[in-house]
Amino acid sequence: MITRRNLLTSGAAATLVTPFGGFLAGPARGQAGPLFRFGIVADPQYAPVVPNLRMNRYYANSLWKLSAAIGEFNKHDLRFVATLGDIIDRHWESFGHVLPVYDQLKHERFFLLGNHDYDVANDYLASVVRNTGMPRAYYDFAGGGYRFIILDGNDVSTFAPPRGDARRELAAERLAALKQKNAINAQAWNGSLSDAQFAWLGETMTKAKASGEKVIVMGHYPIYPVNIHNLWDAERIVELLTGFDNFVAYFCGHNHAGNFAEVSGKYFVNFCGMVDTPDTTAYSIVEVHADRLEIRGFGREQNRSLKI
Repeated sequence: MITRRNLLTSGAAATLVTPFGGFLAGPARGQAGPLFRFGIVADPQYAPVVPNLRMNRYYANSLWKLSAAIGEFNKHDLRFVATLGDIIDRHWESFGHVLPVYDQLKHERFFLLGNHDYDVANDYLASVVRNTGMPRAYYDFAGGGYRFIILDGNDVSTFAPPRGDARRELAAERLAALKQKNAINAQAWNGSLSDAQFAWLGETMTKAKASGEKVIVMGHYPIYPVNIHNLWDAERIVELLTGFDNFVAYFCGHNHAGNFAEVSGKYFVNFCGMVDTPDTTAYSIVEVHADRLEIRGFGREQNRSLKI
């Protein structure tokens, strides 16, 4: 199993040892079972700080919650584990505490970033992606007849681009326009895709369809149903994705309470935040079958059966 083992010590950058080699689908011949399985974690949001009792967030407890989740993941034949952003809550040094916990994981790991991952000093903003070992802020990989597309909802935001980056000015314009419309997601802690990333998403969906691949898209921010936590440009993303018959589901975090919606057999699953509550966890194992997705929830996360 290819893994990334050299995740950082505090303040040091992680690099990819080898590119992900993909995987084949299907149980052993003559055996029943899913095509493959993978794990999902949303919003560990670790920081060595006191809890926020008003928001029911226990930041330091995410270390043991994550370690326990990895212990469970290691009992199963998973192709990978994806973390849907907000690895930390704040402070650059928090990465040095939480990322080494992933070294316990026996499976390939994939990260994407949330708004809190950029709650670091300005000098570190340009290093967040490299620090987590990601190939870039948005990317894709394939396996088992599926294409997995990882989006960067921080691309055009008021907090992730380094100061002086033109995307900050564009973000301010987008946010102001949404506020003028009284949009409920006109929040400074949300973000949006750049036009370049949006074009890449369409191109990647098209290539996946031409290759006969089904697609699961993952992002930190919800896009459907309408919600205070949604990406600023959620509508155009939903319209694009639901226009492809090979699109299966969109997985996200950010809204710690969780959420769910369906549009013409296309699913939008908002996973619960691990950081919430002092002692109850939240994570999932997803089983991919030929005709359905089976989500097995742990802790606050519920079970779902989603027909394809």
